Amino acid sequence: MPTTLTYTDLAIVPTFADLPAEVIDWLLAHGERHDFAPNEVIVEAGSAAEYMMVVLAGGLQFFAIRNGQREPAFRVEAGHISGVLPYSRLQTLKAQGIAIGDTVVFLLHRNLFPELEQVSPELVQRLVGLMSDRARLEARSQERDDKLRALGKLSAGLAHELNNPAAAIVRAAEALAQRVNTAPDLLCDLLQHCPEPEHLNGLMALADTPPPTGAPLSGLARADQEDELIDWLDEQQVTDSYRLADGLLNAGLSVAQLEQAAAPLPAPARPAALAWLEAQLTTLRLIHDVQEAGGRISTLVGNVKTYSHMDRGGEYAPLNVHTGLDSTVNMLSYQLRTKNIRLTRDYAPDLPLIRGQVSSLNQVWTNLLDNAIDALPPGGEITLRTRLDGDFVHVSVIDNGPGIPADILPRVLEPFFTTKPAGEGSGLGLDIALRTLEAHNGKLEVRSDPGHTEFCAWLPAGN
Repeated sequence: MPTTLTYTDLAIVPTFADLPAEVIDWLLAHGERHDFAPNEVIVEAGSAAEYMMVVLAGGLQFFAIRNGQREPAFRVEAGHISGVLPYSRLQTLKAQGIAIGDTVVFLLHRNLFPELEQVSPELVQRLVGLMSDRARLEARSQERDDKLRALGKLSAGLAHELNNPAAAIVRAAEALAQRVNTAPDLLCDLLQHCPEPEHLNGLMALADTPPPTGAPLSGLARADQEDELIDWLDEQQVTDSYRLADGLLNAGLSVAQLEQAAAPLPAPARPAALAWLEAQLTTLRLIHDVQEAGGRISTLVGNVKTYSHMDRGGEYAPLNVHTGLDSTVNMLSYQLRTKNIRLTRDYAPDLPLIRGQVSSLNQVWTNLLDNAIDALPPGGEITLRTRLDGDFVHVSVIDNGPGIPADILPRVLEPFFTTKPAGEGSGLGLDIALRTLEAHNGKLEVRSDPGHTEFCAWLPAGN
């Protein structure tokens, strides 16, 4: 319930310092004092923004509601002002406010702001300054959250990309350990039959067989070849013909090749010789798998380095636009694959360099591509197009999604405007892209029709 306010109550507010007595009297006459118990809800998220709130004692802890969960957003201590301020366009409170301890709040309805401006233009100017400071802080916070959200997406995709080759290395290493442990026994078994060295020439030649290239066999063709190979191995008295057939077939060997290599060997030596050959070829294949997986990890690390510009500072330098676009696509490849999105690079040949900051421009490409991915249904298409137009390089990100409604299109570049659900976007991604391009003496344009949405970045050519 409201209780009486006094001059002393307002004296702790720095914004009210040195105001004429008649202004304080007006505030006391038109504002209301409300007392709240600890942890009492003062404002609810989603409620109308009707009051300027001045905390006179205690404090307010605001919580953002994301996905049904409360997350601490910001705190307003005694002596500070929150809520709606003069000339603010705030219509709805985005957070829930809870009292910290015994809390006293001074409330002034927004309908009284025009009268307040007549009474004290100086106080209104101070309050507008507070609103500007608050907007800047919120913009920085939202921009940081937006970048962290983008980083989270990239990190999740990168973790998935790294997991596959890392798991392949682990599997190959385990299989190699087993092969190495059995190698001495296979060698002893072969030597017990004492084949002549020249009889092993054909076997040694097959042992250097490189891994097969080209399209893999169909399931039916492989099954037929495997059956033929198992039958032949059984004829050679091989005891583990099923396992050996799989390894020899993976190496791309046929029955004809094996017959030719085994022909000079005495029959009793053939099972040991073929077992040794399969072990050697499988070991080489596993080593090749480890090398490929390790190379994939190195490529991913290189993509991260190129994308984040880790080896250089934030200075402006001559840049190849295509390099930045490609590294960004590599970083977002998991999201593209998850939605089965086909990406086409329509790059202009001999595109001149531009002058800019790699990390900042990569953030632009990330925001534009991420928006296109979000807008597309599974199986959609994205085109990256670059062109030289006079003194400007054009970079277009085009998707064939449903398009942006005509009533929304004029607002998509406004800060804090978003059509995404709460907690999924702050509405700053395109604003960041726009401001970054403007800092590079460029601009950002957008046009959209059903089946064709195009964001076009203009950047001055030349280094």
